[in-house]
Amino acid sequence: MRACNHPIPLALLAAMALASCADHHVRKGSQAMGLLAYSKAEHHFDKALKHRQDRDLLILAAKAEAKQNKVEEAAAHYGAAEQLAPLNGADAYQYGRLLMNLGSYHEAESLLVRAWQDQPERRDITELIGSTQGYKSFYSDSSRYAVDSLVLEGVATAFSAVPDGQAILFTGQRGALANKQDPWSGYSFTDLYRAEITNAPPGATQLLKGQVNGPYHEGPAVLANGGKTLYFTRSNYYGRKLIKDEKNISNLKLFRATLQQDGTWGEISEFSYNSDAFSVGQPALGNDGKTLYFTSDRPGGLGGKDLWYCRDLGTGWEAPVNMGPTINTSGDEMFPTVVGDALYFSSTNHNNMGGLDILETHKEGEHWSEPRNMGYPVNTTRDDFGLWLDSTGTRGYLSSNRSGTDWTYALRVNPPVFALEGTVTLADGDRPVPAARITLENLTDHLLEQGTADDSGRFSFTLKPNTTYAITATKEGLLTRSTTASTVGLAMSTTLRVDIGMKPLELDKPFPVPNIYYDYDKWDIRPDAAAELDKLVVVFTDNPELTFELGSHTDSRGGDLYNLVLSDARAKSAVDYLVRKGVDPDRLLAKGYGETELVNRCGDGVKCTEDEHQANRRTEFRVVRAGR
Repeated sequence: MRACNHPIPLALLAAMALASCADHHVRKGSQAMGLLAYSKAEHHFDKALKHRQDRDLLILAAKAEAKQNKVEEAAAHYGAAEQLAPLNGADAYQYGRLLMNLGSYHEAESLLVRAWQDQPERRDITELIGSTQGYKSFYSDSSRYAVDSLVLEGVATAFSAVPDGQAILFTGQRGALANKQDPWSGYSFTDLYRAEITNAPPGATQLLKGQVNGPYHEGPAVLANGGKTLYFTRSNYYGRKLIKDEKNISNLKLFRATLQQDGTWGEISEFSYNSDAFSVGQPALGNDGKTLYFTSDRPGGLGGKDLWYCRDLGTGWEAPVNMGPTINTSGDEMFPTVVGDALYFSSTNHNNMGGLDILETHKEGEHWSEPRNMGYPVNTTRDDFGLWLDSTGTRGYLSSNRSGTDWTYALRVNPPVFALEGTVTLADGDRPVPAARITLENLTDHLLEQGTADDSGRFSFTLKPNTTYAITATKEGLLTRSTTASTVGLAMSTTLRVDIGMKPLELDKPFPVPNIYYDYDKWDIRPDAAAELDKLVVVFTDNPELTFELGSHTDSRGGDLYNLVLSDARAKSAVDYLVRKGVDPDRLLAKGYGETELVNRCGDGVKCTEDEHQANRRTEFRVVRAGR
């Protein structure tokens, strides 16, 4: 029997070689992902993608890039995977967050809704969906802040800056160094640096001197005790070897250093609540100098990374306390700073523009207020964090990767701008009142400002912060009306809206306010009547030149003379109530009409419902004199 040879086609051999090469890089990339070497993993996945484009490989590449904050690249790979088959669950969530980073809020919303459908119990996804729907609010007060990039030489990244006399102390990285390269990012490990800022923008940087900087990550840090004590974050290592947990993660720890007489940092001591099993870092110090705030993923938290605090008891630190659900969420809360009664921190949740956003909360007794997103340009669609403000709250620094890498920016806070706008109309709201005179009274110093409504009844004023105003509209032939507006407690630039409805002034006609009603055979002022009389007090105050008649009435039940006496008692009760509220009795006339002016068919002997009889038991108001 003769053997037959069937050669394998060269094209098939080439395809097999390419597949084998792709598989090799996928294995290498997956191994690197397991070691948290995301820069290396990205390299291998990119190599594999040159040989084949499948959905799983595209997602792997996107995950490696997302871990390095390579937003555009990660979003492109997720988008390519989405074209092959719709993303769901965690992948839809991650792609949605990346689209938020790119400012594509409408597309992000559809991805996040899809992720929520897989996990409807996740409140963080619900909050992010709300953020995508209301993103325009983040830009409503953009003129309040000025943000400028600092010039810092010799570093590739710079973040979490705090003042150090006439210098700043910050966390930074140089470019890739062969002997000190972070496999996560491909840059050098972070160190603590110092840069002088006297009479010039920050420039040349130098490593912090002493024993603080080591072979792995250091920073962020905070100064205490007049700049003589340093609390700082450091990788968990012993000698020159990283100590890793069961997930192959080298956690962070907190340390304290003391400034030596020669200007170097030494006497390094470890925070007593560090652990090899979780991270503790990013310290901040409270105003009392004894409360330490920090970030940790220690057990007992509410999500990923939470904010915690503990107090120095003099003999050691008390046990850490979680800052609770007002501050912490199921996401990450990080980078705390305390200024006065305010706490600033960054979060991936709450009301969020994308990435980490800086939020502000204030201490109110034993509790913290609901955190407020500081909006653009403090926050962007990227990561924004590490805010520090001076004691006046007007100047400081923030960190952001808005330009592509973590960097430090100078921040200037402009005072908020407040305005008042309104329209004067007749009470029906349809017809404007042109040329109405508008008086704005500052109720703090009682200074007056006056203006005139235009042909459409519109008016406007500029307001001061933390001030309450009385706004009064007057015009001949109309009843004067007043109202109030206040900027007290407002932190953001705001335009307040006040619309004023004016009513015609007509003598001897029923005054257009709700009537005052009474119980059967009674003249007491009921609670509902008291509320209406209180409103009338405002009308008296606004129109001091008017005299009113309070005419009271009864229903038809009872004798004519008895009803006259009863109605007179009702009128006097209303007058007495107003006098007790401060109204001049000379401006009030009480008159009883008995059953002589019924408002319906319910005369003597007519069978009516109780509600119909109630309509007749009333007190009406008339302007009987204008001028004193």
